[in-house]
Amino acid sequence: MGSFLAGKVVAVTGAGRGIGRAVALAAAAQGARVVVNDYGVATDGTAPTSEIADSVVKEIEAAGGEAVAVADDISTMAGGERVVGTAVEAYGRLDGVVCVAGILRERMLFNMSEQEWDPVLATHLKGTFTVFRAAAAVMRAQRFGTLVGFTSGNHQGSVSQANYSAAKGGVISLVRSAALGLHKYGVTANAVAPVARTRMSANVPMELAEIGEPEDVAAFVVYLLSDRAREQRITGQVYTVAGPKIAVWAQPRELRAAYAGDGPWTPERIAELLPGTVGTDPMPMLERLEEMARAARDGARPNA
Repeated sequence: MGSFLAGKVVAVTGAGRGIGRAVALAAAAQGARVVVNDYGVATDGTAPTSEIADSVVKEIEAAGGEAVAVADDISTMAGGERVVGTAVEAYGRLDGVVCVAGILRERMLFNMSEQEWDPVLATHLKGTFTVFRAAAAVMRAQRFGTLVGFTSGNHQGSVSQANYSAAKGGVISLVRSAALGLHKYGVTANAVAPVARTRMSANVPMELAEIGEPEDVAAFVVYLLSDRAREQRITGQVYTVAGPKIAVWAQPRELRAAYAGDGPWTPERIAELLPGTVGTDPMPMLERLEEMARAARDGARPNA
């Protein structure tokens, strides 16, 4: 076993499978005591079972590590609080939380129902909030801690996953808010946008040019949880991990501005001024969508 996280206590949601499981195993292998949370549902959020979290705990213990399972639904406040409370009760502290849990309910926006919207937002966005909220209270008192949220490149938008994209964009804003609000208490917050082979990525209808394994993402998360990342002042950031590639996303900022000068704005003045001064910011996803449509017309499998 390594020692990169020696003495730390880490809670991981969605830790029963895929990236969450890889993070839990990697953290334990680097010396952390781990709270393994997984509601044990299918990708659509159905059929929960506690066996999923228990099995990962057994893996960690078989390798010589320490772990405890929590099978609660983190889309509820009680579930998020139980994840954090279990860490404190079992190990006396909480140094980091990693919110990986997620589900998919794919549908075009004009056909999407409330029943397809609400659970996705509840699991991804509210589920990150419930754990962050409970963890932040503990970490504020400790004056130390690390929050890691999971987002996606789809925060840029998605053709048939408006619910998922909205949730993942919300996670980014939540992470940035946590980084700002908790900075004076010694707490950091970052987001990871993984591209890895998991059961959720298996149904992506295109070839991904850059993709890795859950273990690639886990190594990066272990770094974010470490004292090295804190020493290097890593907070408020969004990183993509795709196999051999690590990339950082730009912070939101204004690109160009125009001012009305004398008199108020009118639609006519805006129509004359906007294209040549403020303009637009190209939307890469829209350009890619047009490329994919051309590829489909030619009978080729589109690349992403």
